[in-house]
Amino acid sequence: MQGPIVVVNAGSSSIKFSAHAAMDAQEPTPLLNGQIEGISTMPHLVVKDPHCGILAEKTWPRGDKSDHETLLRYLIDWMRSQLGGEPPLAVGHRVLHGGTAFAEATLIDDTVLDRLQSLCPLAPLHQPHNLAAIRAIAAIAPSLPQVACFDTSFHQGQPAVAQRLALPEDMHAAGIRRYGFHGLSYDYIATALRERDRCLARGRIVVAHLGSGASLCAMRDGKSMDTTMGFTALDGLPMGTRCGALDPGVILYLQRERGMSADAIEKLLYQRSGLLGVSGISNDMRELLASRAPSARLAVDLFVYRIVRELGALAGVLGGLDGLVFTAGIGEHAPEIRRRVCEKSAWLGVVLDPAANEAGEERISAETSRVWVRTIPTDEERTIVRQTLAVLRARYGLGPENRS
Repeated sequence: MQGPIVVVNAGSSSIKFSAHAAMDAQEPTPLLNGQIEGISTMPHLVVKDPHCGILAEKTWPRGDKSDHETLLRYLIDWMRSQLGGEPPLAVGHRVLHGGTAFAEATLIDDTVLDRLQSLCPLAPLHQPHNLAAIRAIAAIAPSLPQVACFDTSFHQGQPAVAQRLALPEDMHAAGIRRYGFHGLSYDYIATALRERDRCLARGRIVVAHLGSGASLCAMRDGKSMDTTMGFTALDGLPMGTRCGALDPGVILYLQRERGMSADAIEKLLYQRSGLLGVSGISNDMRELLASRAPSARLAVDLFVYRIVRELGALAGVLGGLDGLVFTAGIGEHAPEIRRRVCEKSAWLGVVLDPAANEAGEERISAETSRVWVRTIPTDEERTIVRQTLAVLRARYGLGPENRS
C-alpha cells in the first residue's frame, strides 16, 4: 500500500486537511478530512471519515503555545498510525497567490519558496500562513515532496486586456494587474462540466462561486476569459465580510478625512464590510435569509444585485451565455439566491425550473430555457490532489510509486 496524498489549507489560526488514496490511473479516493482550530489559544482537532463519522478528536489545554509545526507533526504521526503505517506520498498545499511566475502547480524547493514569499505583499492575510505550513512540514519531513497549487493559476491564460489595470506600464510590469482567485474551484467545475456535457463545456459559461468569499468566472471551452476578482481577493462581489469592488477614491477619503491608517482600512475592507457590514447582523447568508430585519434584506438585495450586474458584464465579454453554474456554500445551498439571480437574468434567456431549484437538483433550468443552469458542488481538495499527482508523475516518472 502506498501512502496517501495529504491536502493542507493553512490559515492564521486553523489548518484544514484531508487525505486521499491515490492509485495510478484511478480517481483519488477520500480517506479522511478534518480541521485544527484555535492555534495558539486552545487548539482543537477533529478528524472525520468520508461519511462524517468522527475518527479522532483532541483538545489541547487553553493557552497551549503549540505552533503549526508541532500540530502538523502530531497530525502526520496520527495519520501514519491510522493509514497502514505508510508515510504520506506527498502534501499538496492550497497557496493563494502564484503571481505571474506560476501558471500551474509546482514542486516546492527553496527557490520556489523564496518566490512565493516575495508575493506575500499581494496577499498579506493568506500567503504567509500558507507558507508557514510548508516550512513546518519541511522541518518535520525534509524528504517529503510538497506541491503548491495556486488559486491564481487557472486565470493565467486570460486575454491580456482582461488582466490589465488602467495604470502606467511600469506598474503593470511590476505585477500590479488583475490576477483572479478561486481558481482551484473553477478548475474543478470546468472538469466536472467536461465529464457531464462536453458540448456545453465547450460553450460560453459563467460559474458563480458563492460562499463566504464570492466571485464569478467567465469561461469559454473550459478556460478562464475573465473573472470578477482582480489584484486581490477584495475585488468584485460583496462577500461575507469583504467589500467587493470599491471606488478607490473611498480609500483616499478614509485616509485624508477620517485619518485612518493602512492597517485600519485593511481591517475595515476585509473583516467589517460585505454582508456583515451592510446588515450589521451577520456574515452568514442563512441567518440573513431567516431574518426580518430591513438591514438583512438590504444585504441580501445588494448581494443579488451585484451578482446580476456582473453576470451581465461577463455575458457581454463572452458574447452570449450558454450555461450558468452555481457552486460553493451559498451557490449550492441557497435556492432563494439562485432563484432571484435567475429571475433577474431572464433577459439572457435564463428560465428557472422552480421545483428543481427548491429540490436542489443538478439541472435547475426549465426545458424552455436557452441557458442551461446547473448546481454543481465544488471540490477544491480533489483539484489539489489531481494537480499534486500530475506534478509527481511529471517529476518522478510513470507513477509516484517510482519515487526513489
